[in-house]
Amino acid sequence: MSKFRNVRKHKFILTVIGATTLFFATFIVGIYLISFLLGPPELANEQNTILYSNSGEIIGEESGLENRQWVDLNDMSNDLIQATLAIEDRNFYEHHGFDFKRIFAAILKDIQTLSLKEGASTLSQQYARNLYLTHEKTWLRKIKEAFYTVRLEMFYSKDEILEGYLNTIYYGHGAYGIEYASNLFFNQTSSQISLAQAAMLAGIPKGPTYYSPLNDKKRAEQRQQQILKAMRAQNRISEEAYHNAIQEKLVYQKPKKEDKKAIGPYFQDYAIKEAANLLDVDVEAIRSGGYEIHTTLNKDSQVQLEQQISDKISDSSEVQAGGLAMNPKTGGIIAMVGGRNYGESTFNRTVQAKRMPGSSFKPFVYYTALENGYTPNTMLMSKPTSFELANGEVYQPSNFNGYYANKKISLAQALALSDNIYAVKTNMYVGPKNVVETVKEMGFTSKLQAVPSLALGTAAVSMQEMVTGYSILANGGHDIQPHAVTEINDHTGKAVYKNTQEQGKQILDSKSTFILTHLMTGMFDHELDGYMQVTGSSIADELDRLYAGKSGTTNSDSWMMGYSPSITAGIWIGYDDNRKMEVVEEASYAKEIWAGFMNNAHKDLPQETFANPSDVVGVPIDPTTGKRATPYCESSRVMYFEKGTEPDEHCMVHFHQNEEKQQPKTEQEDKSMMEKIFDLFN
Repeated sequence: MSKFRNVRKHKFILTVIGATTLFFATFIVGIYLISFLLGPPELANEQNTILYSNSGEIIGEESGLENRQWVDLNDMSNDLIQATLAIEDRNFYEHHGFDFKRIFAAILKDIQTLSLKEGASTLSQQYARNLYLTHEKTWLRKIKEAFYTVRLEMFYSKDEILEGYLNTIYYGHGAYGIEYASNLFFNQTSSQISLAQAAMLAGIPKGPTYYSPLNDKKRAEQRQQQILKAMRAQNRISEEAYHNAIQEKLVYQKPKKEDKKAIGPYFQDYAIKEAANLLDVDVEAIRSGGYEIHTTLNKDSQVQLEQQISDKISDSSEVQAGGLAMNPKTGGIIAMVGGRNYGESTFNRTVQAKRMPGSSFKPFVYYTALENGYTPNTMLMSKPTSFELANGEVYQPSNFNGYYANKKISLAQALALSDNIYAVKTNMYVGPKNVVETVKEMGFTSKLQAVPSLALGTAAVSMQEMVTGYSILANGGHDIQPHAVTEINDHTGKAVYKNTQEQGKQILDSKSTFILTHLMTGMFDHELDGYMQVTGSSIADELDRLYAGKSGTTNSDSWMMGYSPSITAGIWIGYDDNRKMEVVEEASYAKEIWAGFMNNAHKDLPQETFANPSDVVGVPIDPTTGKRATPYCESSRVMYFEKGTEPDEHCMVHFHQNEEKQQPKTEQEDKSMMEKIFDLFN
């Protein structure tokens, strides 16, 4: 009986194996039959990806064949051909389009990891993918790739396929094909490059951004050495040639940026990366995939931002700049400048750099305070103060240039004058952990330590995080997602992505955000001058409408952040190496650039006011005392309060001061004064 069961088991296994073999055989025969009937595929592939502004104007074009110089295989360096084969497809001339040993190993790995990350593509498969398909990792794409690969192998010679591959593969920095890449990196033709140069170039297509020696020289050289070792192990080069190539020091030339990058080059890079993430494909697949990418960029605003930075910063200055403008209602980025010269550095300081925002971080502290009982007239002492921490250490913050009121000041004045003592006291009162939770709710992902100095912006954050946070304040507390792409169409014109984002959920209290926004307009209001002028006094007269804002300064960073109901903008000035800004005028660049940009960006926009929630009331307040202002107060500013929290008491300090200055009054004059007091309280 046992013997009978074993026979049945073996027959079943043989049947399964036979059926599986028959299935794959039929599948493969089917692929070859259909491929034969379809005939040779076209090799031409001019598919440039085009980027559009929010008004439909073309702002950039990621080129396919435009940045490609075709050369015959016989005119290429043999070292380059051998280096490419060694690292990409060592059995290229032996297989018929597929390296089944590598494929089965990759399939097993994919099954184990339940993914499609593992690859075993031959040069023929890569060429087919680059010509006809996207780089998305799906089974359907892999099946289509198989058909195109068979057709290439069936109707074209190996040399034709290899020549096509080397002339179309992407080498980064806008370079398609080996001839363009050889000139770009080494200022040489593909026939002139050395073995060391050839190995370096052969390593780039695996990850053009990751392995470019212009982006990461160390990583690129490690891959180059890996390729040289593979060439030696496969007997493609001699031992002597290997050692000579290992020791050769390569010199690169800086790539020249194309005119197509003239409009918002940093933004274009950002949009391309965002599109790649949205479609879950490689950046290189987007660049050469023939897509139409519609973006949020406002061309006029972009030009203005670039112009303001160029005009305001001295040509002799080495200081860097970053600027970002956003529609606070949608999160759409309307302008972006990641540095002063894209040709010298593609590093985007608005999204890739993290710097200390200084006092421009304070509004997030004060929002938390408004949610925990503070009002615009909450009074705290402004004088040198030492804070004893839980671990026994003593923290001693100081105000700018050592200026203090040496008396109690209101929240309104503390924000307008950027009083550090007030900010730290507030942070300690509401709890630094609560401040951290507030900014996390607003989309901050940077690591923030819940410490007293957090109130002074000592945690490194990105410009994008700051502008997003300020935009949430500007729109009344609604969540937004910063983005650059609104729609993507593939090379056939079919929409493959559309941003259908509606207004985000309410994540902040609308009353507190409005009250804080109005408080932030105080940095431009001389009515709040105190022991020093308001921090926006240098640009207050330049502004043509009401803005909410806050500046921030550290030893190595200068920030200016602010918004209207229509536009939020942030400017950062500093050195990449974090050196101290010692030139006096450099500290003023951020405010001047911000003011110039905001005025120009709003030039054709109607005057708007921030929406006032129904249960918030405005009351004239004396900034010095925090009480209701009287006709005798030297200054008065309307401040907003949630109904029921507004002060009842009127300021009597300035009335008494005024009384002391008066000469003896007649009885009629005294009566007139009593009438004034009676009128004041009734």
